[in-house]
Amino acid sequence: MDPSSIDWSVRMLVRTIKILSATGVSCVGALAVILYFAQSALIYPSNIPPGSRTEVQTPKSYDLPYEDVTLETEDGEKIKLFVMKQTDPELRLNGRTVIICCANAGNMGHRLPIASAFYKILQYNVILFSYRGYGLSTGKPNEVGLKIDAETVFKHVKADPELKDTGIVLYGQSLGGAVAIYLADKHQDEVAGLIVENTFRSIPSLIPSVLPVARYFTFLCHQTWPSEELISKISNIPVLLLSGLNDEIVPPSHMKYLYEHCSSPSKVWRQFANATHNETYMKDGYWTSIIDFSNDFMDKKTL
Repeated sequence: MDPSSIDWSVRMLVRTIKILSATGVSCVGALAVILYFAQSALIYPSNIPPGSRTEVQTPKSYDLPYEDVTLETEDGEKIKLFVMKQTDPELRLNGRTVIICCANAGNMGHRLPIASAFYKILQYNVILFSYRGYGLSTGKPNEVGLKIDAETVFKHVKADPELKDTGIVLYGQSLGGAVAIYLADKHQDEVAGLIVENTFRSIPSLIPSVLPVARYFTFLCHQTWPSEELISKISNIPVLLLSGLNDEIVPPSHMKYLYEHCSSPSKVWRQFANATHNETYMKDGYWTSIIDFSNDFMDKKTL
């Protein structure tokens, strides 16, 4: 999760409690009402930062070739994505393709620095998409919908004649890690690798850390993202877990838990001192860790 989204969520929570309390609703009741009915708005702040629903930076600004694609989901939403294919035919057809699952704030344009690194440093084809209700994609975000969006994008890659036989790598930060874990569990026989950074065990287990006042109401949480359960089922995909030890949003213990409960025999742990929630990917050794993981494990994955 993005720190600005957490700050915004807390401010919204406090303000709403005050309003409801002033109208005669108890703080406890107000908190329960908010947690149940407004949790999607709290978890998926797609309007942060300002302009995120109307302004989406394109790969052109990073000198990356791309296709601007719109996909329709099974429930009728339109999902926007950038498809960045390597210009070298060998890399494009026989290399790897990373599907980047974004964090919970901003849109796909905000993840272009990461897309650029995958494209230029690792020489991957890159798929970058905005969930429903984010950027220029239609709809409202929720757990069920985001899973449909991710599945729609995955099917698109597998149907692309140039990408279908490449090794598909799933990458996700924070909430995006939960989305990537979900996809990896569903498609273990079709995925070459999973990379997760600063991701939580589940939303209910995260609430006591980010909203301590709501810790007694986690049973009301209907947006769960149970990565702690799904990762234990992942047994035949190489998995890389990247943890910022100064993460101020997701306690590093969550990442350690996911690592310890991952069933893959090819799992790798990398931690970064002095790395906060949103800065881990900029730390020394981050991209070297991904390169080493790619070379050491994913070449051994038979698709």
